[in-house]
Amino acid sequence: MLRTNLAFLSFIEKLHSEQPDSGILVKSFSPGTRFINQGDKIANVYIVKDGITKCFISEENGKDFIIEFLGKGEIAGELEAIKKIDCLCNVETISEVTVYAIPNRIFMSLTDTNPAFTQMLMQELATRIIQTSSRASFQQLYALEYGVLKLLKLQTEAQISIAKEDMAAYLGISLRSFNRTLKQLIDKKLTDFNGEEMN
Repeated sequence: MLRTNLAFLSFIEKLHSEQPDSGILVKSFSPGTRFINQGDKIANVYIVKDGITKCFISEENGKDFIIEFLGKGEIAGELEAIKKIDCLCNVETISEVTVYAIPNRIFMSLTDTNPAFTQMLMQELATRIIQTSSRASFQQLYALEYGVLKLLKLQTEAQISIAKEDMAAYLGISLRSFNRTLKQLIDKKLTDFNGEEMN
């Protein structure tokens, strides 16, 4: 649900500190800032230093589908840099977020010249495929209530507030269905009104 990659983060932090003139910038965004827009061209690949973002696709019918919540060390914009394509999705901050902005040319140079970086990138992409497949099967096999409880637990553990609309978009359901499921959980005393699981 909340993906992190501390090895990737450690690598970029070390590179940035050892080569401060490398062209890698540190940027900060306030909550609710969309720093990657679906369909746009971007000049940077981003690695989350601190905070939580949501990566989502906006459909033609106006609905959003959240692919994943990205935390420390997670990368965004790498597919676009590798394939030289427009952005496949949006990335927006949920909390205060700081990122490393790596210009595409530097990112591609790292993939060509730094085997450790390339290996971490390949591991990240493989992990993403595995997690996406697992999530798809999970949503088919388990009750919606379980998914809602997992999101509420994430919210509590990460000490963030995730909007109901975002939770519904992550689960691929309407806000009405989400609210109905939440009410059922409250009625069963599996959660309280603040979204915290009951023991």
